[in-house]
Amino acid sequence: MLARNDTTVRDPRYLRRHALSLLDFYHQRSVDTTHGGFVPQISDRDGTVYDARAKLLPATARFVFNYSVGALLDGPHYCEEMAAHGIRHLERHHRDDRHGGYVWQLDGQTVADGGKRCYGHAFVLLAYATAARAGVPGARERIEPAYALLDEHFWEDEYGRCRVELDRDWSGTSDYRGQNANMHTCEALLAAYEATGTEEYLDRAARIAEGLARDLADEGDGLLWEHYTSEWDHDWAYNRDKPGDLFRPWGYQPGHLLEWSKLLLVLARHREESWFADRAVRFFDAAVENGWDDDRGGFVYNFDRDGDPLVENKYYWPLCEGIGATALLADRFDDDRYRAWYDRIWNYALDNAVNDRYGNWYFQLTPDNEVATDAIDDTPEVKVGYHQLNAIYETLRADGFAA
Repeated sequence: MLARNDTTVRDPRYLRRHALSLLDFYHQRSVDTTHGGFVPQISDRDGTVYDARAKLLPATARFVFNYSVGALLDGPHYCEEMAAHGIRHLERHHRDDRHGGYVWQLDGQTVADGGKRCYGHAFVLLAYATAARAGVPGARERIEPAYALLDEHFWEDEYGRCRVELDRDWSGTSDYRGQNANMHTCEALLAAYEATGTEEYLDRAARIAEGLARDLADEGDGLLWEHYTSEWDHDWAYNRDKPGDLFRPWGYQPGHLLEWSKLLLVLARHREESWFADRAVRFFDAAVENGWDDDRGGFVYNFDRDGDPLVENKYYWPLCEGIGATALLADRFDDDRYRAWYDRIWNYALDNAVNDRYGNWYFQLTPDNEVATDAIDDTPEVKVGYHQLNAIYETLRADGFAA
């Protein structure tokens, strides 16, 4: 590994090496030759498999994304082959031959949860779009059908956003609406546009961004709330007693503010509207002002409407989103403040979040930056290196930043 100092984390050689090292960590452990697809349940502490059967749709799609990024980075010869391996598993086993779409969870090759979720279908579209950019056979022709599923079953044109979850046969829906699935749909649509040049995908991505990151943020506290009613009114009470929920916590999440900051700047590459960059700065400023632990480093999980921290444990993925956001902000504004934050976040991650033995990242740290012992490996996972690889890839795409 290259020696690290304050400038090394901007070196394209270092970034590529880190990305491919992480990819190799999972490649050695996750390729499933028994059931097909991949095994996501890898301990972040000792690299062992703790569940060889459970397969969540986002995890399978993220593996396709990861290997496609590996191919785009001129990684090992297996990258394109493994991306195609993941696509076959999506189509043969996650694909619902009875009702269409993709089921949420498998147990081996058996459907364990046939629910249809926007979040999962967004990652399918992201997987196919990224694989298409990498030249993986069979990917490009699957972009339009994946988009059509989102458009037909999840899109609510009245609101310009997607509903979140449906039953296996597409009947029924909960009243819950959330920004997270829409954020990843926006991400997937941007990837689909970049893979195909189809303006409809960019139009749809921009409309989701306008509805959430601009209009709903302005109707609230100026930031992006997580939870909404079926009519897309702010639901300030949803999960008020569950600020530590892994999927739908109450409060503002620095990680999602940073993720939106990054996505808005990707949008600004393709469509020049001043509010994209202005809002990206606002979200970044709120994330670091209210979310960064000035004493111990790292981002807290969330903060309340007054800006006070709620859950002070630190997760790996906001660090990754901070890296991607600061790289794009520095590239956009040529401002050393963002370069300094980029260095600060990377160096905190390397000092605390990266497993020195294996090169993977720990899922969760305590407020004092110890590896969290209560992050029990007992549930199906989606933490397969997607956030890290995504952050590095976006940094390398930021012309004039990584040098």
